[in-house]
Amino acid sequence: MPARHTSRQRALQVLYQWDMTKLPMDEAISAYYESLYSEENAQRPDQDSFMEELARGASDMAPNLDKRIEHNSQHWRLERMPPVDRNILRLAIFEMTCQKTPIAIVIDEALELARQFSGEESVGFINGVLDAVHKELRN
Repeated sequence: MPARHTSRQRALQVLYQWDMTKLPMDEAISAYYESLYSEENAQRPDQDSFMEELARGASDMAPNLDKRIEHNSQHWRLERMPPVDRNILRLAIFEMTCQKTPIAIVIDEALELARQFSGEESVGFINGVLDAVHKELRN
């Protein structure tokens, strides 16, 4: 099983593909595995159950996650957000609300994903939204 950070990276890539192509999640996951198979090596990749759990959970709960994102994003409509940022937020909020991962780790991982896949300006935005969601969850 890959490291959880790698699983989160993979889940973000699958969510991005699902969001942009509107493929069913199972097809997006299969397409992701196929891309690993064809690009990285000649062996089929091992199943990443944590990645699949995150991707399926975030996509299944997307309508509720999106409402929470919009509520906490200070006048930003979801469709105006960069797709990568939107999916980092979905992934993190799903993990904050439905997994047993400590909140500080979820936020740190989300910010690292933003640095890696988005841009430095997105880091502050994502941090602000996740901090607001965290405060909301505590109350």
